[in-house]
Parts: sequence; C-alpha cells; structure tokens
Amino acid sequence: MNHDSLMQRVIATVVVRQPMTADSSSLDHGHRVFLTPVGKTRHMETWDAIRARRNVRAYDHRPIRAADLDRVLEAGRRAPSSRNRQRWDFVVCTDRDQLRQLAEVWRGAGHVADSAATVGLVTDASGDWSVAYDLGQATMSMMLAAADLGIGSGHAAVHDQALAHRLLGLPDDRQLAWLIAFGYPAGRPLRPVEQPDRRPFDDVVHRGGW
Repeated sequence: MNHDSLMQRVIATVVVRQPMTADSSSLDHGHRVFLTPVGKTRHMETWDAIRARRNVRAYDHRPIRAADLDRVLEAGRRAPSSRNRQRWDFVVCTDRDQLRQLAEVWRGAGHVADSAATVGLVTDASGDWSVAYDLGQATMSMMLAAADLGIGSGHAAVHDQALAHRLLGLPDDRQLAWLIAFGYPAGRPLRPVEQPDRRPFDDVVHRGGW
C-alpha cells in the first residue's frame, strides 16, 4: 500500500461530534465516530445547535439513552455560576406515573407528563436574585446539549411547592425552581431555523450606547 492510499484510509476514519444523525454512536460521553469518505466529513457545530434549539412540548415515545441524558446533565453541572457557588441540584425523573403527577405543579407544565425525562432544578429558598441567573445558564447549557443530540426541550414554571416536595422528597430548605422536559420531537426533528420569530437584529443590538 502506497503512502497516499494509507493516508486516505486514515482520513476516512473521522472522529467528530454529530449527534443529530441516526447512525452515530457514543464514545466516552464526548465524541462520535463516523466512517466518512474524504471530502464528506460531517460536523455538528455549536452554531447549528443554537439555531436548531426551539421549545418542544410534544414528544414521541422514544426513551433517551442513559449516556445521552448524563451528557445533558453534565452540561448543566459545568454551567457558570455566581462566585462558583453552584447553588443547584438536578432531580431527574423518567418514571411515567411520576412525570404525570409532576405535570400538576403548574398549569403550563402539561408537556412534562409525556416527556421522556424531566429535570427539576432545585435550589435553596433564600430568594437571592443571582440564583435565577445561574439557573438560567444551567438551563440553556442543558437545552443546547440536548439539541446537539437531536433531543427537544421545554421548560415549565413551578407553582405548587407542596406537591413538588411530596413527589421529589425535597428538604424543607430547598425549592423546585423550574422543570425542563426533554424528549425527541413528535413532529419535525430539530434543524437549524433560518428565519426565527425574533425581533430584527438591528432593533435589538445597540453599539456603543442606546
């Protein structure tokens, strides 16, 4: 085998992250392996995940693999927080009966009942405003990690803390701040949205002042 042939075989085995394709397989929570011809390497870009993420509240019946769910949770754990205090805990629910009951904590949480998994964001009951910012960063980190895997997500507020405490066994000094439901979209799969329903860029962005 000459040098050029050997190099083509080496290059054809490409290690990339591309969770949005059905033929991928996980390796060590971080990489995916594809046997792709030279010149046809597929990449999953961060920018694609950002553009593909949308609120999904209708899910099909496929479960989420444990390794993929752990990756989503790891993204939340790695999120930045004020003074690195990490004032959060994540309660993962996959039992169908529990999910149906958990959907009752708020009138807008009905999609939780049909999710493949829902993560409860738990924090202390201090009311410190900075906690909300931290939980927002953890939420978006998990949602983007899920979108990278082709998994949809939709958040929900929490009103009935008594029910939340009973269902999740939370300590008295903790509260359930938010729910994030995860599942594969029942309709169209996640793909980058070319024309999002957002205010025009030039209306939102101010350079050097208002």
